[in-house]
Amino acid sequence: MAVPVYFADMRSRNSRSSTVTKIERLLKAVDLGRAVTDGDLTAIKIHFGETGNDAFVSPVFARIVADGVRKAGGKPFFADTNTLYSGSRHNAVDHLETAILHGFDRAVCGAPVLIADGLSGTDYSEIEVGLKHFDKVKIANGFAHADAMVVVSHFKGHEQAGFGGAIKNIAMGCAPPEGKKEQHSIRFEVRTSGCIGCGTCVEVCPEKAIAMQDKKAKIRRELCIGCAECANRCPTKTIGLDWETDLSDFIERMVEYAKGAVVSKPGKVVYLTFVTRVVPDCDCAPWSDLSVVPDQGILASTDPVAIDQAAFDLVKTAAPTPGGALDGKVSPGDDKFGALHPDTNGCAQLIYGEKIGLGSSSYELVRI
Repeated sequence: MAVPVYFADMRSRNSRSSTVTKIERLLKAVDLGRAVTDGDLTAIKIHFGETGNDAFVSPVFARIVADGVRKAGGKPFFADTNTLYSGSRHNAVDHLETAILHGFDRAVCGAPVLIADGLSGTDYSEIEVGLKHFDKVKIANGFAHADAMVVVSHFKGHEQAGFGGAIKNIAMGCAPPEGKKEQHSIRFEVRTSGCIGCGTCVEVCPEKAIAMQDKKAKIRRELCIGCAECANRCPTKTIGLDWETDLSDFIERMVEYAKGAVVSKPGKVVYLTFVTRVVPDCDCAPWSDLSVVPDQGILASTDPVAIDQAAFDLVKTAAPTPGGALDGKVSPGDDKFGALHPDTNGCAQLIYGEKIGLGSSSYELVRI
């Protein structure tokens, strides 16, 4: 049976069709009041964006979600976890500073902000999943102990996962650094012929796994944790995947973590995905490129696999943005993320998610 995925496009003709109004209607369509009941401590899982990034979901829109939770009787709070890589969200102090600078202050977004895994990423619980790669997964207590959750995702490309949507948001985003490390089963290597010896990768590596040898960067594989920060920051895109490791393992581990993030909350999780500013790279990057396709709209569902499939299909159907990274390289109907990151297979998330019972890729798009 097809899962309903509710969809609002980005056209606004009057105040009754503003983006704010559309979010309210989507939350009503997906029946937020069924997932959130009186007194529920409700985590709103959202990405606050890395310093320098501006593609994350606006706190103005996030406030409408908080208002909806409160109207349903819940007690909303915005939450994310500390990062594995070095950057502006590596610990709770820096993370909160970044969130506030990006507008995620109670006065703007309408609810408290919590770093779900504590000061340095050690506040978590182990959740049983009994799957192929993990018997248990590590989930930040701010999410593990929440009564309900609204997952607000920004759909975009991703260096390793192909694309980042609801599945990646709850998998990486609900895990502390130790959980992120467990998911990153892949490693990176430097293609020395293209290395210009700038040293950027050396500076950003959180594990000091990269050193300069003969004016070329070299990654010590035994120290690499696969966080991809070096690949994201490399100005010449000389750093790529080390194919001695298996990318499919990374995808499967990530999806198993996604299931662990929600398995204890049946019927208590709602997903809202913004298929807008579909940039080539994750919001973890300290920049935001031009969107690869025009803004498509906003989706809502109770199924993370269905909503990711719907978002992927919207992007696939769209024409590339003039002047964007894929302009002249793809056509409507082409896999945009496969073109952006040819070493990846984003749809593997959907296939494995369906296999382990995370959700269904069969959906019905319901326009509101």
